[in-house]
Amino acid sequence: MLSDLLWDTTPLYPSATSPELTDDFEKGSAQVTSFRERYRGKMATLSPDALLEAIREYEAINELLAKPQLYAHLLFAADSESDENKRLSQKASEFGNLMGRELIFFDLELIQMEDEPYKALVEAPQLAGYRHFLEALRKFKKHTLSEREESLLSQKGLTGVQAFSRLFDEVSASLRYELELDGEKQELTGEEVLALLHHPDAAVRERAFSTFLNKHQEHEILFSAVFNNAALDHSQDMELRSYGHPMEPTNLGNEIPTEVVESLMNVSEQNYPLAQEYFRLKAQLLGMPKLKNCDVYAPLSDSGKKYTFEEARSMTVEAYRGFSEEFAQMADSFFADRRVDAMPRPGKSGGAFCMGMTPHLDPYLLLNFTGNLRDVSTIAHEVGHGIHFMLAQRQTMLNYHMPLPLAETASVFGEMLLTRQLLENETDKEVKKSLLCAKIEDIIATTFRQNVLTRFEEKMHLDRKNGLLTANELSDIWWNENAKLYGDSVEMIQPYRYGWSYISHFIHARFYCYSYTFAELLVLSLYQLYLKERDKFIPIYRDILADGGSRTPADTLAPAGIDLTNPGFWQGGYDLLKDLIEELKKLV
Repeated sequence: MLSDLLWDTTPLYPSATSPELTDDFEKGSAQVTSFRERYRGKMATLSPDALLEAIREYEAINELLAKPQLYAHLLFAADSESDENKRLSQKASEFGNLMGRELIFFDLELIQMEDEPYKALVEAPQLAGYRHFLEALRKFKKHTLSEREESLLSQKGLTGVQAFSRLFDEVSASLRYELELDGEKQELTGEEVLALLHHPDAAVRERAFSTFLNKHQEHEILFSAVFNNAALDHSQDMELRSYGHPMEPTNLGNEIPTEVVESLMNVSEQNYPLAQEYFRLKAQLLGMPKLKNCDVYAPLSDSGKKYTFEEARSMTVEAYRGFSEEFAQMADSFFADRRVDAMPRPGKSGGAFCMGMTPHLDPYLLLNFTGNLRDVSTIAHEVGHGIHFMLAQRQTMLNYHMPLPLAETASVFGEMLLTRQLLENETDKEVKKSLLCAKIEDIIATTFRQNVLTRFEEKMHLDRKNGLLTANELSDIWWNENAKLYGDSVEMIQPYRYGWSYISHFIHARFYCYSYTFAELLVLSLYQLYLKERDKFIPIYRDILADGGSRTPADTLAPAGIDLTNPGFWQGGYDLLKDLIEELKKLV
C-alpha cells in the first residue's frame, strides 16, 4: 500500500493544526520563562543537589521544546512545497531560536564559573551521571561571549546564515530535471536523476549527471551566495570567539584532538593510490579504456538489478538478524510502526537521513528509494542510525546525542552486515563481483570522497577570509581537490566543476564529512573484531552504541581496545580495503 511507504507522524501530533501542537508551544514557552526566573544569575551558587535538580528540569524542558520542532522538520522534509509546512517550519525555527536565547544563561553560567567551585561540582558524586556534560561544556570557556552577545548572535542568525540555509533547502528541493529516457522526455527529481548513475548505459549516466550539474550551474549566483555567506558567518564567529582554524570548533565539539583529525586525513590521502587502482580495475570490468566520474557506480553483470521496497526491507532486517535478534527487531520496528518515508517525489528533501528524536520518542527515517543495490545499502545505513538512537534511549536528554565522530558508526556497520550477508549467500561469481564492487565503492565514497569534501570545505573557509569567492573560484577548489583523488585513473566530466553546489553538509553541519571517514575506518576495525570474537563482541558493541553522548569518543571506544591517536589504526582500515580489492582481482 502507498500509505505504508509514507511515515506516520500522528503519534507525535494529530496534525499541523492540532491544539496539542499549539499547547506544547505554549507550555514550552511558559516552562522556559519559569526556569529562567528561578535560576538565571544563580547557577554558581547552587549546591550539587540543587544543580542536579536544575539539570533534570532543564532536560525535561529541552525534551518538551524538541518535540514540536522535530515534528515541524519532518513535515517540511516530506513536503517543502506545502505552504502549511513552510509556515510551521518557520514558526518552529523562530520558536527554537527564542527558547534557546532564553536558556542560554544555563550553559554560560556553568562555563564561566570559577575553577575551584566548578571542579567541586564535577567531582560531586550526585552529579556523576552528568560529569561528561559538565567537562565538555568547560572546554568552550575561552570561546564563549557574554549572555547578551550570545543572545544577539543567535537572534541575528534567523535572518542570517539560517535564512540562507533554509533558502538552499527550498531551492534544492524545488529543482526539476528534464531528461530523455527510452525515447521520451521525463521530468525527474534530483534523487531520480542521481539514481541513473547506476544505469547500465554509459551515455545515460553521463547525460543524467550533466543534466543535474548543469541545472545547479544555472543557479550558481544563488548557490555561491549561500556558500559565501556560510563561510563568512563562520569566519566572523571564529574571530569573535578566538578560534584559530575553521575546523577547531567542530573538533572541540567532537572531543577529537585536531592532531587526530589531521592524522586521519593524511593517512587517507596517502592511500588515494588504492582508490585509483580500483578505478582502473573497474574500467577493465566495464570494458572501458578509462572511467569518467559518472561511471564509478556503474553496474556490472547484473545490469542494474532492481529491488522492490519489500525486498529491500527484508534484506535489511535479515542482515541485522544475522548479527542479533534484538537488532533485527529494532530494525523491523521502523517499517512496522511506519516511521519511514520511502519514495522520492517533488518537494521532498533529497538524500536520506535518520531523525533522532529524544530518549522518549523513537527516531524516523527519510529515504529516496529507487530500487538499486545502493538504495538497499542506504536503508541498512539509516536503520543503523535508528538502532543507535534507540539503544541510546537509556541515556537522559543531555547524554542522548552521540558525538559526530561516532554518529556514523552503527550506520556503516549495518552496511557491512548487509554486504557480508549478500556475499555469503551468493553463489554466482558475476553477482559476487557486483557485490564486492558495491562494497568497495561504498568504502571509497565514505572515506576518500569524504576526505576530499573536508579538504574542499577547509580550503573554502580559509580562502573566504581573503574575500568573496566567485562560483568559478569555488569550482576551481572543488576540481583541484577531486583531482588529487582521481589522479589519471578517472576523467572528470566538465559539468562536475559544480559538484560542490549540491552538498548540503557544507551548509547544515560544518565539517561533518570527516565523521564519515572516521566512522568507516572505525567500523572496519570493529567488524574485524566481530569476526574474531563473534558473540563476545555483541555486548561490547551494544554498549558503545548505548553510551550515546555520555562519554568522550575515546572513552566509549576503549573497551574495544581502540587507540585513536595511533596512525596505524587508521591504516588498518585501508588494509582491509586493499584485501577486498585483492578478493575482487581473484574473481576477475
